[in-house]
Amino acid sequence: MDGLRGEPIPTNLRLLLVLEEVAKAGEPITPTTVNETLGLPKPTIHRLFQTLIDEGFLERDLGGRAYLPGRRLRGLAGGVLSTSRIRSARQAILSRLSNKIGETCNIAMPDGDSMVYLERVETEWPLRIQLPAGSRVPFYCTASGKMYLSTLDHRELQAYLDATRLEPRAPGTYTQRKDLEAAIHRARARGYATDRGEFMRDMIALAVPVNDQNGRLLATLSFHAPTLRIDLEHALSFLPHLQEAARELAALVKGVNG
Repeated sequence: MDGLRGEPIPTNLRLLLVLEEVAKAGEPITPTTVNETLGLPKPTIHRLFQTLIDEGFLERDLGGRAYLPGRRLRGLAGGVLSTSRIRSARQAILSRLSNKIGETCNIAMPDGDSMVYLERVETEWPLRIQLPAGSRVPFYCTASGKMYLSTLDHRELQAYLDATRLEPRAPGTYTQRKDLEAAIHRARARGYATDRGEFMRDMIALAVPVNDQNGRLLATLSFHAPTLRIDLEHALSFLPHLQEAARELAALVKGVNG
């Protein structure tokens, strides 16, 4: 018999159940680990993984022995978050936050080696930074990216740093690995990340995590502003508002999955 339920797993459910186990893991996972739950024949589980890799739903991690959600699975997750009902509620939360802070607010998700802006509400100030929804920004020099990097385990973070060239994007960009690692560890300890003119000159940003029902980072919530209008110390005074809005966004996701 297939599976721990003591009955065969229908063929048309097997791929979905593999994806479910990968998504629940929240870290690189092997076919063997997945199969501890599903109990499929060894050739079958490896065939399913290969199909999902070939179709872009899974990808190998940097170590090559375990697997992560691929481009199409990440796109599927983003699509769920973009349903009309969720999008309307999400937009309302962002608009309320932007009104409180008076600056542009963003939701971003990790994708490959970048954060992708999923949603944003623009400030009404004429001086503002143009980063429309769909824009991709690097992990290493943005508040949202460093917030994501702070959630990686030691092996994953070191693999990312080994593979990434820290090119200067602005005067504040961390171009030395030890300095970037220290900033990531600070973000992990504090529960928020900052951008002190690292991505764009004379721009600051503040980001917090939006966690799923298992406490794992699903997305980031952030705002950015020119230093002509606001400095980082002032920006930090809005941290409670960001955290409150992040909890509201997390509750939306839990409502979809619950």
